[in-house]
Amino acid sequence: MTALPLIVGMGGINAAGRTSFHQGFRRIVIDKLTAQARQETMVGLASLMNLVSLQDGQLVDGENNPVAQTDIEAKFGKQILEGTLIRKIEKNHFDPDATHGHQKMNITPTEQHIKFELKAKELPKPLPSSWVVTELESGRVSVEIPEQLTITHDTYRNNPIKAAGQMPTGFLPEKLYNSRYQPRGLQATIFAATDAIRSTGIEWDAILEKITPDQVGAYSASVAGQLNDEGLGGMLKSRLMGSRVSTKQLALGLNTMSTDFINAYVTGNVGTTFTSSGACATFLYNLRAAVHDIHAGRVRVAVVGSSEAPITPEIVEGFGNMSALANEEGLKKLDGAEQADHRRTSRPFGRNCGFTIGEGAQFVVLMDDALAMEMGANIMGSVADVFINADGFKKSITAPGPGNYITMAKSVALAEQILGKEALQKRSFILAHGSSTPQNRVTESLIYHRIAETFNIENWPVAAPKAYVGHTIGPASGDQMAIALGVFHDNIMPGVTTIDEVAEDVHNQHLNIATDHWHCPDMDIAFINSKGFGGNNATATVLSAKVSLDMLSKRYGEAAMTSYQEKLSQVETAQQQYRDNANQGQFDIIYKFGEGLLDEEAIEINNEQLSFAEYKHAIDLPSQNPFSDMV
Repeated sequence: MTALPLIVGMGGINAAGRTSFHQGFRRIVIDKLTAQARQETMVGLASLMNLVSLQDGQLVDGENNPVAQTDIEAKFGKQILEGTLIRKIEKNHFDPDATHGHQKMNITPTEQHIKFELKAKELPKPLPSSWVVTELESGRVSVEIPEQLTITHDTYRNNPIKAAGQMPTGFLPEKLYNSRYQPRGLQATIFAATDAIRSTGIEWDAILEKITPDQVGAYSASVAGQLNDEGLGGMLKSRLMGSRVSTKQLALGLNTMSTDFINAYVTGNVGTTFTSSGACATFLYNLRAAVHDIHAGRVRVAVVGSSEAPITPEIVEGFGNMSALANEEGLKKLDGAEQADHRRTSRPFGRNCGFTIGEGAQFVVLMDDALAMEMGANIMGSVADVFINADGFKKSITAPGPGNYITMAKSVALAEQILGKEALQKRSFILAHGSSTPQNRVTESLIYHRIAETFNIENWPVAAPKAYVGHTIGPASGDQMAIALGVFHDNIMPGVTTIDEVAEDVHNQHLNIATDHWHCPDMDIAFINSKGFGGNNATATVLSAKVSLDMLSKRYGEAAMTSYQEKLSQVETAQQQYRDNANQGQFDIIYKFGEGLLDEEAIEINNEQLSFAEYKHAIDLPSQNPFSDMV
């Protein structure tokens, strides 16, 4: 039997807020929530944004005045709504109205020489041969230059790109643990991985009691590495800016670091470690590896995700110069307005002019079905498979191609084989890549149109999360996963509310691209679709919790399901405790720096297995020749 990879935990952070228990999803569809769900969402966001904090068991504001949960929205609702989702870039990233740079200047003497003073230690090495240097007092020198001098000087420009999907205003991941000047993407990784693991309601050590240490996997990556000043971004420009490269910038900048941080500081993993970058499909690339390892029985529990913190002047300028990002002039022209609407810069499947960059980190915890049953894990859904296909020969490396037809067709066909035509046609929906570019709206919608025609699907719901949180690059399909699980749980389908209507060139004859959120019936299947630069296409077939539990019932029988439900009740109690704590800003971040180190000298090795003093179960060594028919 093929193991079914079950989603038993979900955590993260993006412009909508915390991912666990659907907080981010509920921020997006907040106008469609029940009063109780809306209040919980507001309380959780207020705590996340440090508008309130927990003091002696009571929520208080910044002036230590007690605030009842029922009063949070009245007091902070406007700040919460304005400080989440896509909005004008905040100055903790950079100033979009005065973006710092350097301008080259060629200075020519107006008289005989260019003359100036400076500290002797500031002289360039080697000293230009034409410079005449005279020593002065107090370690200073006078310099005369008889020719043209080229210098760079601070300059500030009005950036044409001013909006991004930023983590909520006031959220400070570096303050939640001893972050040691780590890049923002790695800070988000620690938060998101903790959120995902805590959300399971199962202690990590309890999981390790049931399995061997090598049956754990961590799968994660970022696309651009960590291009903040603490990572590769700082390393690349430090010398040109007159600073020194630090000892950490290179190592912490690598795109493997999100995986490495989980292994070293969160789970203490000695099992599988995997990093795959697939441009905008990176989350799905790593998800596919984990799913296939669970299918094959190599891994029984996996932490899977991606992180990215790309809101830097350099990355914004890079995408902007490709004409990929929505800019001020383009938005004004679309709206016929004098001011650009920074809340509506991302407009998937509408009249648009480019995507909007975002930051975030998204993780899920997967278990095989047998382990989930044994531990009473709360099942949020399952991943049947993830398909990846390239585009073949291309004129432009950034242009779309045929690979996404293959991934979508395979995903839809698999869903039909598992659940049948009715479930596919009546109870499935699409989480579109929906990047908000004029080319994407045509090419991606045409794929859905042709797949719908082939499989006789009508009024196929399409949601586009980038309209709210922007394009987070590596974790983008993780944002889509969070929305899919939210739809399964709350029966609310997010519309593309940043557009007034679907663009005329979109192929939507068989699609339902709504411009408002709407209450939907129970959904069984979500198709998470991603189209990445370079031909990195991926589509995941995700099944609802209801469907997953029905499948487990058929595999294990009524008695086993009754036993499972008894264990589940304890897990749900632990989940509720973390949910309550997190909503009050108590995240209990897992960051074990230098803790729990394995004693290598205590490892026992024979020709059959390795045993560790710190783990209950030994690791078996290969005992059979898999190529016995060939030797």
